[in-house]
Amino acid sequence: MVTIALYNLKGGVGKTAATINLAYLSAKQGYKTLIWDLDPQGSSSFYLGATANVKNEAKKILTGEMDLASAIQPSAYENLDIIPADLSARHADILLNEMKQSKKKISAILSTIKNEYDIVFLDCPPGISVLHDAVFAGVDWILMPNIPTTLSIRSFESVLNYFKENDLDTSKLKCFFSMVDHRKNLHHEVINEFYKDKLFFKSYIPYLSDVEKMGVHESPLETFAASSYAAQCYKDLWKEIKQRCIN
Repeated sequence: MVTIALYNLKGGVGKTAATINLAYLSAKQGYKTLIWDLDPQGSSSFYLGATANVKNEAKKILTGEMDLASAIQPSAYENLDIIPADLSARHADILLNEMKQSKKKISAILSTIKNEYDIVFLDCPPGISVLHDAVFAGVDWILMPNIPTTLSIRSFESVLNYFKENDLDTSKLKCFFSMVDHRKNLHHEVINEFYKDKLFFKSYIPYLSDVEKMGVHESPLETFAASSYAAQCYKDLWKEIKQRCIN
């Protein structure tokens, strides 16, 4: 089982759209795939039409009152399941802070389903906290979307420094550019500069309305705009992720 966290220090960088589209492509190619929505906003859950069946489900999973497997729900797509988020996920930091060996908690929870899935995507809330420390320690890869702007790159550099200062494995950190606007010279300049660093994938996701329409359709991009440029970009990104992180 390969575990991939979609994460950024900042919000609004295309993290959830990437989670849904990459997970859908994974499932379509025959991988038994799971999304664990850890973000209290529940955007991944919304895209797949899923809601938690139990009150305070996220909290109960973290405290051990509920098994992770019992929270899993099938989506409308073959090979793709989801663990929906609920607002109790906002208490994750408090709960983990009170636990011994909190950094091992996410890994321990994921290990309970290691024989059930090929790939698990974790849609993480923005920020850096005790929850994120547990995610960083507990997954195989941290996939970071970055808008090619000064502030977004600054966030990336802050995360990279955080990893180094806290002896976290920087080799787990992989990045791609998201919401790329070809009309902006700054975007091109930033992309060209950071492609020198092998942390960044060559494939990127453009800033196009087709991606935004996922919210209207409540579904992955390929289900309603399979021939679009944005859909092809996600396919290219997924191919690169498979080559470097899975195969």
